Amino acid sequence: MKYPKIPIFFLAAAMSTSSLVVANDDDDEEPFEEARLFFELNDTDEDLGIHGKVDGDEWKRLEIEGPDERLMMKIRVRGRLKRQGLTELFFESAEPELGDGEDQLEPEVFFNRFPEGWYEIEGVTLDGEERESEVWLSHVIPAAPADVEVNGEEAAEDCDGVLPMVSAPVTLSWAPVTEAHDELGKAPGSNLYGEHGISVIYYEVVVEIDETDFKSTAIVPSDTSSFVLPTGITDLTGETEGGKFKFEILVRTDNGQTEDDDGEPIDPNPGNKSAVESCFIVI
Repeated sequence: MKYPKIPIFFLAAAMSTSSLVVANDDDDEEPFEEARLFFELNDTDEDLGIHGKVDGDEWKRLEIEGPDERLMMKIRVRGRLKRQGLTELFFESAEPELGDGEDQLEPEVFFNRFPEGWYEIEGVTLDGEERESEVWLSHVIPAAPADVEVNGEEAAEDCDGVLPMVSAPVTLSWAPVTEAHDELGKAPGSNLYGEHGISVIYYEVVVEIDETDFKSTAIVPSDTSSFVLPTGITDLTGETEGGKFKFEILVRTDNGQTEDDDGEPIDPNPGNKSAVESCFIVI
């Protein structure tokens, strides 16, 4: 399901070299409180984008450099906002439909723009202190949730066809995701996940009413493959067009890394996501 996107800045695989001034080479910079890069696939619409999140002390400059040492993104805060500084930043790239046709993007081109490996996220705080985090961006894309059902009835392939008509309470269910996507990215190798396939850390269920501001999101544990919508959601049929609700089910994996770039043990960070979307009607 696609949500309105607010343009923040242009994200590109730039050819220039990072110009962030580094005061020393002792690698003692403090990391950001949170730093993530990941891919998100909408398997229903067949589009794929890169997302990122950075959170920490107020900063005035931020750069992201890829494993090929090419600058991917650069932000400098100007004017009044520079006096205030930025803390939390979330970005999402454009998500053109995958394919080899006009206005489509070939998957190989996409992954070449954002190679797998360690990315450096560097920043300078308002006080002139440096922040640096290294994050692993994986090309292992999880398979999207399959065999989705609404109250035991097979979900529609999209929101344009014949939709299930159900009564509350509404239960969404799906088959547990255990493998990587069989067409995009690459299969997990022994250097990432051993012999146990992908590692799901949670599912996410999003329900919204089209053309309204209503949207509800729930995190579902990895060992659960169903979710009962609260009655407070399905009671809103009067706000819908014909009782129609949209929903999206996402799966999130970890990034497969148990050691950092220097071989030190780390806890895996949240990694890539895949999603399916559909609709149902409450009668």
